[in-house]
Amino acid sequence: MNKIHSILVVCIISLIVGCTTNKKEDKKVMQVTSNRKTVVYQVFTRLFGNTNTNNKPWGTIEENGVGKFNDFTDKALQEIKDLGVTHIWYTGVPHHGVITDYTKYGISNDDPDVVKGRAGSPYAVKDYYNVNPDLAENVENRLEEFEDLIERSHKANLKVIIDIVPNHVARNYQSLSNPEGIKDFGADDDTSVEYALNNNFYYVPNIPFEVPDFIDDYKPLGGDTNALSDGKFEENPAKWTGNGARTPKPGFYDWYETVKVNYGVTPAGEKQFDELPTGFENENYETHYNFWKDKNVPDSWVKFRDIALYWTDKGVDGFRFDMAEMVPVEFWSYMNSAIKTKNPEAYLLAEVYQPHLYRDYIKKGKMDYLYDKVQLYDTIKHIMQGHGLTDNIPQIQEDLKDIEHHMLHFLENHDEQRIASPEFAGNALKGKPAMVVSATISTSPTMIYFGQEFGEDGSENAGFGAPSRTSIFDYVGVPSLQRWVNNKKFDGGQSTEEELALRDFYKRLLNFTINSDALMGEYQDIHQFNREHTEWYNDKVLSYVRYKGDEKLIVVSNFNADNTYGFELAVPKNIIEKWNLTEGEYHLEDQLYKTYTTTLKVTENEARVRVDVKPLESFILRVNTKK
Repeated sequence: MNKIHSILVVCIISLIVGCTTNKKEDKKVMQVTSNRKTVVYQVFTRLFGNTNTNNKPWGTIEENGVGKFNDFTDKALQEIKDLGVTHIWYTGVPHHGVITDYTKYGISNDDPDVVKGRAGSPYAVKDYYNVNPDLAENVENRLEEFEDLIERSHKANLKVIIDIVPNHVARNYQSLSNPEGIKDFGADDDTSVEYALNNNFYYVPNIPFEVPDFIDDYKPLGGDTNALSDGKFEENPAKWTGNGARTPKPGFYDWYETVKVNYGVTPAGEKQFDELPTGFENENYETHYNFWKDKNVPDSWVKFRDIALYWTDKGVDGFRFDMAEMVPVEFWSYMNSAIKTKNPEAYLLAEVYQPHLYRDYIKKGKMDYLYDKVQLYDTIKHIMQGHGLTDNIPQIQEDLKDIEHHMLHFLENHDEQRIASPEFAGNALKGKPAMVVSATISTSPTMIYFGQEFGEDGSENAGFGAPSRTSIFDYVGVPSLQRWVNNKKFDGGQSTEEELALRDFYKRLLNFTINSDALMGEYQDIHQFNREHTEWYNDKVLSYVRYKGDEKLIVVSNFNADNTYGFELAVPKNIIEKWNLTEGEYHLEDQLYKTYTTTLKVTENEARVRVDVKPLESFILRVNTKK
């Protein structure tokens, strides 16, 4: 979803759904059952295989081109797998509003006045039982083409994730593909009232919807003529807008292209459904599933459960849930336990931006992973921009230590600015130390966004929205990725040396993480200890240890883009004792490039290792416990 003013909106909606948290939460460390770290590759599906370099602002599909499901060939998928990826998140798969005319296939045209961009937002879904027609070579067989992509992905040993957006749907939702017995959202709603338990939407009775007043000279389609672009959209009565705006005429910064789904929460915030019993945060998904079996739940709950199970039956391995905190946690208990009952290995990832809600959505809502956005990502971003301190990172890990495995780490995604954009860091290399920290500091999954591995800067003026984020609303090419795609050879034949070197770094790092025992083991901060006890060590450097069994690692990253730092890094005595090291010298080798070695010297009173770390350089130093 376009997250303009999202934090304010989320806080308002949280009041509506009545989410609460127990101030005396049990913060016991949750058991990690995975054997290896996982890596999610988020790819914007319609952009990946597009080799058209025209990039005309507001360009049509014919002018600017579009990628297809079939562009994910066996070769392309193997290259993604070899990057060190375990899961691929195909963003923009469900059929959402688009401006391209597909009426000859029985698909109604979408109104530019309530579609953002020419290609449309993937978070304004129009038909949950089919896929975006833009992505198919043969529109009539679009679902079969996606099923073939699922099969190819599995053949490459990649698990498949797609989006589900339970908080809202497109204002023009209309499924052509409902399975037998399934009705559209709103089909049976009583539109004469603002709210009813089994209505799918909230209404503004007796008042028609009005298109928002556009600002800053914005014109749908950049001002291109279109028969439906007339400042009007037929909807009577008006529905609440996706971000909870209750006016019949939402504002320009509201999610005006979507309508909010009703989960049985009254406009005053009262929950009209059963709540989970005390202590259910400690129960497994089987118990949650059984709890809901004899309960009457709102119709919207059933509709979204059926959608998730439909895609699970087609081989989808997991879901990324948009703006999950805007939906009651009890619904997630209901839906996620149903998904897990169908597929216990399902990979369930969600956006939740309020830390006080994390544990509820993990424990009660049965989410596997939440974005670590407002703590780790925001903190690392400030450091990369030169005005943050590494001193702030260890406390984040301490705050989240009981749920650290469930906090997905990332530096880029479709909502965030590209690292290389001037608005973020202006230099893709500044992502290298940040990526090492993000990928190795905990047992959590790592996510990268397609093009990140090449230093994509998101500078194209595609149409709706401003550059710095690769557009999710318009047809556009992604230049650094296109050079690697190399006319669909997927071999980097047109890539620059710098792009290939950066991809090599990501490949080395990610493959190390998914094969490391230590990164699924223990963590201990040594940064604060060195800030207090080590000369020349400073707040642009970060260090910690990771260990399990025979694998013992010391991680050191330098976030400074200009200075080399040399110091005698101290390893606290309690770690030496845990590692069963005796007095003497131990060989250390960097695991990324295998070219840097140093020595850990252990004496009766201290343990020190000489480290000389260049600008934006990181070391993952493995200790050879044999002297």
